[in-house]
Order: sequence, then structure tokens, then C-alpha cells
Amino acid sequence: MPKDHRKVVTEALAALGVTRWVLSIQDPSFPGLPGQDFGRGSPYSEGAARLFSFARDLGFTGVQLGPQGQTTEYNASPYDGTLFSRNVLNVALTPLTDPHGPWGRLLSPDTLARFVSERPFTSRPDVRYGFAFRAQSAALDEAWATFQREQPTELSRAFASFQRDNASWLTPDSLFDVLGAERGDADWRHWEPSLDARLFSPHPEEADAAEARVHELETRHATSLDRYAFFQFLVHSQHAQLRERAVDWGLKFYGDLQIGFSPRDAWAWRGLFLRTDLMGAPPSRTNPEGQPWNYPVMDPAHYFEADARQPGPVLRFMDARLGKMLGEYDGLRIDHPHGLVCPWVYRAGEPDALRAVQQGARLFSSPDLPDHPELARYAIVGPEQLDRTQSRHADGWVRSLTPAQVERYSVLFDAVVRTAQRQGRAREDLLCEVLSTMPYELGCVLARHGLGRFRVTQKAALDNPSDVYRSENAAPDDWVMVGNHDTPSLWRWVGTWQWRGASRAQAAYLSQRLHPEPEGREDFARRLAENPAELAQAKFADLFACRARNVMVFFADLLGMQETYNVPGTVDARNWSLRVPEDWAQRYRERLRVGAALDLPRVLALALRARGAESRTRHAALLRRLDQLSHAGE
Repeated sequence: MPKDHRKVVTEALAALGVTRWVLSIQDPSFPGLPGQDFGRGSPYSEGAARLFSFARDLGFTGVQLGPQGQTTEYNASPYDGTLFSRNVLNVALTPLTDPHGPWGRLLSPDTLARFVSERPFTSRPDVRYGFAFRAQSAALDEAWATFQREQPTELSRAFASFQRDNASWLTPDSLFDVLGAERGDADWRHWEPSLDARLFSPHPEEADAAEARVHELETRHATSLDRYAFFQFLVHSQHAQLRERAVDWGLKFYGDLQIGFSPRDAWAWRGLFLRTDLMGAPPSRTNPEGQPWNYPVMDPAHYFEADARQPGPVLRFMDARLGKMLGEYDGLRIDHPHGLVCPWVYRAGEPDALRAVQQGARLFSSPDLPDHPELARYAIVGPEQLDRTQSRHADGWVRSLTPAQVERYSVLFDAVVRTAQRQGRAREDLLCEVLSTMPYELGCVLARHGLGRFRVTQKAALDNPSDVYRSENAAPDDWVMVGNHDTPSLWRWVGTWQWRGASRAQAAYLSQRLHPEPEGREDFARRLAENPAELAQAKFADLFACRARNVMVFFADLLGMQETYNVPGTVDARNWSLRVPEDWAQRYRERLRVGAALDLPRVLALALRARGAESRTRHAALLRRLDQLSHAGE
């Protein structure tokens, strides 16, 4: 890549008013290097470092990571991972084999080589993930045994400090595994009626017994708890090292504030949740049937203490979680902020969960529903504030709110903003994943904080000028993207549009957006319609031509990959398994030559020219340099 590439791109972004240009990629997708990789990516590997260096050269200002909590061997979804413990699958093993590195030689190079040689090359992602999970566990066990045997002084001191500083979450998280092994059942719900099922949320009369039980378990299983903590020490240390390297790359790292709770967290924080209802997604444009997520819902009765002035257990939990996350990231993607403001709930224990979620309701917006009378106690709005001509999950179900009511809807969201401000984060470093639906209540809360929404332009309805996904409807505070981790790749879409005969409509829309003068627009539209590669580049340019100051691209769209990372509402081993291949740099260059990957200089030049004759004149020199960089990629 030419030396001045980043400088020219940065100048073009400034000319377009884009302040945040962010690459989205989740942990399993990072590339490995030959001799170091046995089937799953890690952001702390040298393969990832090379991708981050490439992102720096492309002018990216940040990287959006997915949830980084611990997953299980039977469920790879990062959105079901833990909230405090980090995923030890991310521990990069190669640094542990270096006798001169910060860890010393905790892991034998022969062990790493053996696992790499045994890596299964199969089309079955469940087999690849299962092998990576077991191999990583075995490698970390060897590292733990080495540490116990050799007790290196500096490392031992750092580990002891880590344990002291993080005991509040290390204790319950590690005891969950101990109890699962002791009872022969990892599902804590089966531990009822034992005290173990509510060890950290006992009934008042059980408090002393619970404390004694925790002490007994800590004493009897001290080695197992230390082993768990050591693995967390490794992965937390490598994350801290990545953040230090990010300063040199000039990249911010954004975490993912997932809305769901892992089984481990649902057990440890059981006392925070409603017993009667669960959280899901109502029927929507993205998923017309709705999604019964089975996530617990935080109990509004525990937001504050009884006097309503002091933070209660829920807000104290939020402060602990957000304090840890914002200490580890430069900003946050708030996953499904509806769940913090106006969660869609359905009854727990129903035999048909899908039917239950379809007949659910919004927790704070249901003052008098005959099929959900129990929700009246949580209602913030009155019956007169509802538009009953609309469905209860529609954006306009609530039609008016007073400032005091908006403040009540905003309690948990305010906690996010308050902690971010306290830790010196900019307002714009909170990304709100609002997609096809934005209930009136949520819109009022976002407006209260001056925050925008997501616009996923591949979903734009071209026959509806007011559609939320059309780029011309984006506000400056919004985030725009052609796709995300839950959508098909743009490169698959352009082929589909051509096959379905939809390319002409897309081309007509984009020519209006990118070719302001009538003269030559028809030829421009015809060229887009006839060439999928041209159409894709124009779709990217549309992002930079709109008013939004924040642009994000998913790694598959950037690199020209056609596979899908995740299909929402499905349980499939292929989900969460797509990876950047080891030879990604060569493939990117090859695709770039035929326009089958994001050609950023070309796209930025298109967006600048879309601003009209005055922009073309003012930025003539910059446009020439962009054109030269684009041609260099061919």
C-alpha cells in the first residue's frame, strides 16, 4: 500500500465530515499465521496485529469488537457469553512459548505445534470450534501447571494483584464451574431447591448459610479457583497489551455491551431479575415472527433503594459492569438499547416460547393490557398516551411523554452515559444499535443524550422515501453501514440484485445520490446496473456522501468476502464461524484489481464528487491523489 495512503484517506474523510471510520470484526474471525493457528481467531494474535496495521493504513479510526465474554463448548454465540469473565479462547498461545517474553515459557512449542498439526480442515464449523475449544483448554492447563511449578516472581506478583483487584466477579464466575462439576450438571436451574442455586442471591434468612457455603467452596476448591483466575489473568493481560499497541496504530477499540446474560451471570446475579417474564424481540421487519431470546429482565423494583434516592442493586450492578468495560475499551456499542429503555417481555415458562413472545408487551408501556395485567405496576405511561390503532410493538404505540416520564424510561441508559462521561469518553463513542424499529420511548431517550441510530443501507426500501435505512434520512449523529454481523455480505447482495433484476432500481437510486447533475446521470446509472462491482463501490460511496459523521464497515464487506457471519433467529453451527483467511492480504489485492473488494480511495472520490461542482473544484488536488491511489490498486 502506498506510503501516503493513510494521509490522503484521512484528508478525504475530513473533507466529507466523517469523524469516525470504524472496522467491525468479532474475535473468532481474526486471521491466524501459519504454524500458530488451530482453528479460531484471536484479537491478540500476530495475525490480528497485521490486520490492525492494515486498518491503520486504510485510515480507520477505530475497531468495533463483538462481545468478548466466555462462551461454552456447546454454544459459540458471543451474545450468550459472560459479562465479566473474558473468553480464554482469545489467549494467544505463541507468546506463551517465548522464554524471553513477558510470560516466560509457560507453554512448550512442541505442544503448540502438535495442536496446529492436528487442526481439522473440514467444512463443519462445529467440528472446528469443538477442536479449538478443547485444544485451547489443554494448552492453558499446561501453562497453569508450568506456572505452579516454577512460580516466576514478577508474574506471580502480577497475578496476585489481578486476583485481589477482581475478586468481586472472579469468585462467583469460578464457583459456577466448581459447582457444575461437583453436582454433575452445568445447568444451575437444576440445582433447585438447594442453596447453591441462589448462592449469591439468598433469601434473607439464608445469608449466613450462603456466606459459609461460599467460604467452604473457596477453601476446598482453592486450586480450581486459582486456575480459573490465572486463565482470566492471561487474557486480561493480553487485552491490555493490545490497547497499548492501539495507541501506535491510532485506533480506538469499541466493546459490545450485549443485552443478554450468560447462564453463569443469570445465576450469579439472580436476585436482580423478574421471575415472571423474559426478554425477547417482538415481530419486526428483520424477524417478522419475533425472537424468544430467553434473557432475564432486570427488576425495576431493584433499580433504587426503598427511599428512591440511593442506587439499588440493579444500578450498582450496572456501575460495576460499565466501569469494567469502559476501563477496557474506548467506547461501547450498546446492543439492543430497547432492552435498557423499553424491553419487550413475555411470560416465562410458557410451553410455546415463540407464541409467547409474539403476544408479549413492553414492560413500561402496558398500563392496562387484559392479557398482561401484571405489567400495570411497571407502567410509566397512562392509557390515554397510547395509540391503540397500532400494534403494541409498533414504534407509535406510545404517542406522547412528559419530560419526567422520559427520565424514568432513561434510568438504565443514563447509567451508561454517566459512567462513560465519568471515564472521559465522548458522547459519540456510544454507538446505539437501533435497527428497523425505534419505539417512541427509545427515540426520546436517545434525543435526550443527542445520540443517533444505525442505518444499514443494504436494507433500504427504494419505494419508500421515508425508510429508516435510506442514507438520505441519516442524521449527523447516526452510524451508517452497508451491512453488519447479522446481514448477508454486500458482495452476495449485488449478485442477488442482478439475478433478481433489481440492479436497475438500485442503480437509479444511487445515481440520484452520487451524480447530482442530470447530464451524464443516465449513463452512470446504466454502468452501475450492468456491473455488480461498480454497483458495490457506489453502495459504499453512498455512506460517505450522506450527512452521517460515523461510518462502519463489516470485515466481510471490506475484504470482498461473500459468506454470512450470522443469520439472526437461527441456531446453526455456521453462525459465528466465518474467518479472515491466512492469505487475506493477497486475496484482497486480487479482488481489488477487479473491483470485488472495497476500493476506499475510489469510493471517497465518488462521495466527494457527489457533493457537486463546488466540491469538485475545492478538492481538485485531493481528488487527483485519490484517483491515483485507486488506480494503483488495479
